[in-house]
Amino acid sequence: MARPYSLDLRERVVLAVASGESCRSVSRTFGVSVSSVVKWSQRYRKTGSAAAYRMGGNRPWVLEPERDWLLARLAEKPDLTLHALLSELADRDVNVCCDALWRFLKREGISFKKNRVRQRAGSA
Repeated sequence: MARPYSLDLRERVVLAVASGESCRSVSRTFGVSVSSVVKWSQRYRKTGSAAAYRMGGNRPWVLEPERDWLLARLAEKPDLTLHALLSELADRDVNVCCDALWRFLKREGISFKKNRVRQRAGSA
């Protein structure tokens, strides 16, 4: 992910707009997009600072509260498909996408890949 522009640049852009220059001329002068000039100016008028908002963070996993149930369910019936698990989660009022469930299972070390025992013997 790209880094935000420096606060120094943002403040110089905002001061240029506040002194009466147009957003287009300021964008050409400082080499940034017109939309950035407009957004920084709006943010400065609204909050008093043109600083960038915080990036990233630690988002909690949606399926973590259901971890024990999911692992017990897979131990009970290991041949469940992802979509079957999704429908059972929906019955428990947990609505997630297939990718979220897949990432949860990957973190837990559970794989749905076929193994040699399940492979077909081939045509006779």
